[in-house]
Amino acid sequence: MGRRGKKKGRPVSGWVVLDKPVGMGSTDAVSKVKWLFQAEKAGHAGTLDPLASGMLPIALGEATKTVPYVQDGAKIYRFTVAWGDERSTDDLEGPVTKSSDKRPAEAEVRALLPKYTGVIMQTPPQFSAIKIAGERAYDLAREGETVDIPAREIEIGRLDIVEHKDGGTLFEIECGKGTYVRSLARDMGRDLGCFGHIADLRRMEVDPFTADDFVTIAELEAARFGDRSEASEEANDVSVDYSAIDALLVDTAAALDCLPQVAISDDAATKIRLGNPVVIRGRDAPVEAEEACATVRGKLVAIGAIEQGMFKPKRVFAG
Repeated sequence: MGRRGKKKGRPVSGWVVLDKPVGMGSTDAVSKVKWLFQAEKAGHAGTLDPLASGMLPIALGEATKTVPYVQDGAKIYRFTVAWGDERSTDDLEGPVTKSSDKRPAEAEVRALLPKYTGVIMQTPPQFSAIKIAGERAYDLAREGETVDIPAREIEIGRLDIVEHKDGGTLFEIECGKGTYVRSLARDMGRDLGCFGHIADLRRMEVDPFTADDFVTIAELEAARFGDRSEASEEANDVSVDYSAIDALLVDTAAALDCLPQVAISDDAATKIRLGNPVVIRGRDAPVEAEEACATVRGKLVAIGAIEQGMFKPKRVFAG
């Protein structure tokens, strides 16, 4: 039996709350960040289109175990809908498919907002990552196929007009997982009888992260290389000091603010890391919880369930 290969990279863990620039794909962003940190493992918590900018939370190492909790978090976007044209991709990338000379008044747009607030049904765009019979919808769309994508339930907490001009409207939206802002532009344009597409899209927040957590590629590169260039580092084969770039990480546990937090002892942490349940002590400790976090001196130990005062680990984190 062959020996397992040694893992490549550093066992670094935490969240990079990247301010993704326009033109960079989510996969490319993850690859870039993983390389800058020389991390063993990396992944993102929710795709952001190349034409969109803003928050792309990227998990490194042990933080990849907390990705589902960030994916489920509420999101805030600012987006501009250009009225008059509908496009195949529902954004600037695709060709115009329908046009109208009509331009809606602000009052018309405002009157439409209640229809797109709360729990609604939405049909994802033809150019989306939805799987149809095992294939991505955007792959089928690029081959010229029109696919039947079923509508699905989404939740929009609020939808506000920030600024309105004759040619377009700037909105801010707070929405749940699975919402396609491009579909909103398409559907509102059809309802208004003028057609529409996304002209600009920026993700402002992904709960629990905020704009205060933002870091750019340029800031990461400066922290990694300092006054040196990438080429000089490789040529000199110098020992790299990662302390500056590691300081830009958000702690893994930040992704789990939505869960009850239970402080445990070192002995209990050792037992939990071996997969064993422990008794939760303390006057304020919950007796029952479907999911909770166990921490020791503020450091994440495990996610688990609390049943009759016992913490039962489901996912354990390295010490």
